[in-house]
Amino acid sequence: MKNILIITRSNDNSCIETVSEEIYKLGGKPIRFNTDEFPTNIELSQRFNNDQDISVLLKIGDKNIDIVNDIDAIWYRRSSIGANIPKDMDKQLLGPAINESKNLFQGAINSLDVFKFDNIANVRRASDKHLQLKIAKNIGLTIPDTLITNSADIVRSFYNKHQRHIVTKMHSSFAVYRDGIENVVFTNDVTKEHIEDLEGLNLCPMVFQNKIEKKLELRVTVVGYNVFSYSIDSQSSEDAKTDWRKEGNTMVGNWKPYELPQKIKNKLFRLMDYLNLNYGAIDIILSPDNEYVFLEINPAGEFFWLDRLANYDISKAIAGILINANERRVNENIYHAEKLKVLN
Repeated sequence: MKNILIITRSNDNSCIETVSEEIYKLGGKPIRFNTDEFPTNIELSQRFNNDQDISVLLKIGDKNIDIVNDIDAIWYRRSSIGANIPKDMDKQLLGPAINESKNLFQGAINSLDVFKFDNIANVRRASDKHLQLKIAKNIGLTIPDTLITNSADIVRSFYNKHQRHIVTKMHSSFAVYRDGIENVVFTNDVTKEHIEDLEGLNLCPMVFQNKIEKKLELRVTVVGYNVFSYSIDSQSSEDAKTDWRKEGNTMVGNWKPYELPQKIKNKLFRLMDYLNLNYGAIDIILSPDNEYVFLEINPAGEFFWLDRLANYDISKAIAGILINANERRVNENIYHAEKLKVLN
């Protein structure tokens, strides 16, 4: 039986259960590591010395897990290290406590030769929107004209160049909390009023793009050699026209399977290979002229709402990669382990 360590958090969605169920069906055993419970309720220890191989011990409840010898693969799904450390802790100590916890966690995982879906370093690198756009352009994908800046004058020039049809968004997804209510920052149209008042841009750079007219919006989930493509007519809802996520819950049943052209699939595979990823959730716009415009790839993007439409085939593919090495596009951790043997 192969043991699969699932790195996640306590409030993750139902995908953990569906993938775990598929792992069981393939003869494996999932072990859940809720990172928000580390270091407060979960113990993690790593040891190096000259007399024995590296050791990494994980204690979850009353279970002791020897990650080096007992874990066959790791699914790096989500991380919330230090989330349960008391917030009333001395502020001068809270930051270092969280950072040290992250250093132990990331160092321990990175030093393991076990297969990781996907490698933490690769996920972080692939999350860089600048790099994504550069690679996408180089492999022949169409991308929006994109400006990332803190200069109000350059934004105004960009706005005029595109005849006042541009949108803005942030580098990364985040939310602003007001009175305990989560307000997600979505992609928004840039209006004349915005252009006339760009105060604050000098304090926080933003991403600006020419507005692409939409026939459909596509969410393409790549898992190893598998491609799961779904489309939605975001223009059918006024509030979803610029960013379908604004009406994500309302329109969740409107997604439909979409047959992506093989030439686009091949380019997405090349993108995955450049980024050394087995998994990626990719956003694409299909224009009224039937042009496919690449927006971004999220190396740890959500898939659970589409998984239900796909008869949980996405979860099955993820479980397959964790259990079966033949289903992986990238298996670099095993390669590095073999390389070390050669050096020795």
